[in-house]
Amino acid sequence: MGLSKETLLNLYDTMVKIRTFEERVGEMYYEGKLPAFDIAAGPIPGEMHLYSGQEAVATGVCANLQPDDPVTSTHRAHGHLIAKGEDLKKMMAEIFGKETGLSHGKGGHMHLFDPNLHFGCGGIVGGGIPQAVGAALAIKKRGEDRVAVSFFGDGAANIGAFHESLNLASIWRLPVVFVVEDNLYAISVPKSASTAVRSNAERGAAYGIPAVQVDGQDVLAVYEAAKEAIDRARRGEGPSLIEAVCYRFRGHFEGDPELYLAKGEKDKWKERDPINILGSQLKAQGLLTDAEAEAIQAKMTDLVAEAEAFARESPYPAPEEALEHLFA
Repeated sequence: MGLSKETLLNLYDTMVKIRTFEERVGEMYYEGKLPAFDIAAGPIPGEMHLYSGQEAVATGVCANLQPDDPVTSTHRAHGHLIAKGEDLKKMMAEIFGKETGLSHGKGGHMHLFDPNLHFGCGGIVGGGIPQAVGAALAIKKRGEDRVAVSFFGDGAANIGAFHESLNLASIWRLPVVFVVEDNLYAISVPKSASTAVRSNAERGAAYGIPAVQVDGQDVLAVYEAAKEAIDRARRGEGPSLIEAVCYRFRGHFEGDPELYLAKGEKDKWKERDPINILGSQLKAQGLLTDAEAEAIQAKMTDLVAEAEAFARESPYPAPEEALEHLFA
């Protein structure tokens, strides 16, 4: 692909940052919740959906974006926001429900918003797909050099808003890229039991949209597909659809017993850890040593520790602020 050493190492750094953040959040999440699981207890109450294992998708796509390119995400949004360049301290504080968080602690982990990064997510399945189309329509009408991206899961590709959005985006030749993160399951339902086509990339043809299925564990494959789609959108040639086949290394949510998984399935997928795949390629090319990889991991561990300390020490929003910062 002719990528520079700097670009390749940035991809590696971002994936390590996402994984380190997610795994630490996963550890903190269970504080106070065990032995009898209490979802409301601990420093991080409520549900938690982590992105470990899917880092190559967020990283490969967002590496091709500009800071003002809008992105819509899902209930599993941490990886996308980190790849977009978010401040880990503000992000962690929001997950903790603290005043210093992105939404003053009122949104939590499934409602992360940053207008400076043009990023938003939500817990409604597929809710961000039409929002990205709306952003792309505004971009086109204003004549701006920007591209909207919508991340969503394979389950969301079966809802009406997905088809309506692709249809409108195609008719109006909007600068938007749809990214299906096919991690094989819609919560616990396998794609084979819920989706009539083998690949959601096949659905692009119904709307005259270029579509491709890529290996979502290979950040370089994702990067290449995303670059082609995003460049196409910037040239005014309309939308594209990318299906990235990937795998989440943790349950759909924390506490998920994962009874729907076949024995040994997760272990098999972990053999194709996206971080290890790129790391091995870089080492084989002499672009990364074991010592440098350890230094990168140490750096990301420190960054996450700083974000954790910031979140723990930050105050909760005052009760009288409950009705502030809301849509009227």
